[in-house]
Amino acid sequence: MRTATIDRVTKETQIRGTLKIEGKGRYEISTGVRFLDHMLELFAKHGGFDLALIARGDLDVDQHHTVEDVGIVLGQLFAQALGDRIGINRAGYFVLPMDETLAVVAVDLGGRPYLVYEDKVKTRLVGDLQSELLEDFFGGFTVHAGANLHAKIMSGRSNHHKIEGIFKCWARAMKFACSKDARLKDQLPSTKGLL
Repeated sequence: MRTATIDRVTKETQIRGTLKIEGKGRYEISTGVRFLDHMLELFAKHGGFDLALIARGDLDVDQHHTVEDVGIVLGQLFAQALGDRIGINRAGYFVLPMDETLAVVAVDLGGRPYLVYEDKVKTRLVGDLQSELLEDFFGGFTVHAGANLHAKIMSGRSNHHKIEGIFKCWARAMKFACSKDARLKDQLPSTKGLL
């Protein structure tokens, strides 16, 4: 079983996370930002990951440090749990309709961090989450996971649905990218011989 535990302590945040890639979609999430908790809960559920993530941050200042650092820790968890990445599919994508919203996410766990993020959210807050911080969250994830991630809303009206669509797509894309291909179990998914 591919698992990881990370403790990240800074002057701005204290975060403890555990991840089991071959999980059952179980979660225990508490970041102090309830809408972010909800998104991470459905990420775990739709990806089939077991995820525990407890964060305490300087929310009296702003949500930025907490949201970004949670993304960093999640990236570190996946990087640690994936290890040498031998035998994984490496890349995955998903397209999800969520009522009036259509979301698309593609991910490549090839070690080269890059983010393209377009959520078309038109409000400053969705629930209690400062929506502009999601790009920082995913930026932290991509750098620390060694992932190339494209997340895009093609159409939609509800800002809640736009963000939820991205998280559900991301979960399903990650589920496939992390999964192992029995035919390639002893191979690194790269012609370079290095990720």
